[in-house]
Amino acid sequence: MRRIARVKELSDNWRALGSLQLVQAPNRIRKIMSSDEFESKTSLIDRRWRATDSTRPSFALESELLDQGYCFIAGVDEAGRGPIAGPVTAAAVRLNPAAYPNGLNDSKRLSAEVREKLFEELIENADCSIAHVSVVEIDRTDILRAALEAMRQSLEKLSPRPDYALIDGNIVPKNLRCSARAIVKGDGRSVSIAAASILAKVSRDRIMAGYHLRYPEYGWKSNAGYGTKMHLEALRKFGPTPIHRKSFAPVRAAFAERN
Repeated sequence: MRRIARVKELSDNWRALGSLQLVQAPNRIRKIMSSDEFESKTSLIDRRWRATDSTRPSFALESELLDQGYCFIAGVDEAGRGPIAGPVTAAAVRLNPAAYPNGLNDSKRLSAEVREKLFEELIENADCSIAHVSVVEIDRTDILRAALEAMRQSLEKLSPRPDYALIDGNIVPKNLRCSARAIVKGDGRSVSIAAASILAKVSRDRIMAGYHLRYPEYGWKSNAGYGTKMHLEALRKFGPTPIHRKSFAPVRAAFAERN
């Protein structure tokens, strides 16, 4: 019982950080983050991941940043660069080092049922924000810029504002108000990025399931807007919708056939 109570105290300390401004109480923040028991707990979490499956993401990158004095570390990932319909979505997540969900991994490696379960646990136990960039903006710029903008917006909306961001991919978005590092295949290395990948994927899938009710011919509830054989056949048969990305080749071709 004493151990359980102490773990709860560590978790409460993490929550307390969210209510503090770095400029107002830096000593208290760093005292909490540097406590031996807090560090021991985060190390235990990291060892648990490595012992369970060395191919899974861990808390190692976040631990290194905590050691360097950063306090508010967020993972960022996007979903929806590949589809030919729908928005691109990004999420930013700051995990509680003492109490984050078991099973975090690259969203593509998880079943829909597991993603949904982890989504709810993350919303309940972590600092989270989600941002979407519309089809109109994707077509106005391009999908890469739109994805980076979604990432930037998700970080901007996260409260408390992070002082360091771990970004999935090889490009750091411009105009961030914190330090950041891009990590190729980061959703397989960092639990914070893995958490963000789950939030972004589930959130976007729900949006596409909603669009499916309006346009059931395209099968968006199952294909999430990706160019599957069924989706492309429906695109040729019924033509593009306002949800389709006009700048993407299959959609351009469908427009050309009808004009």
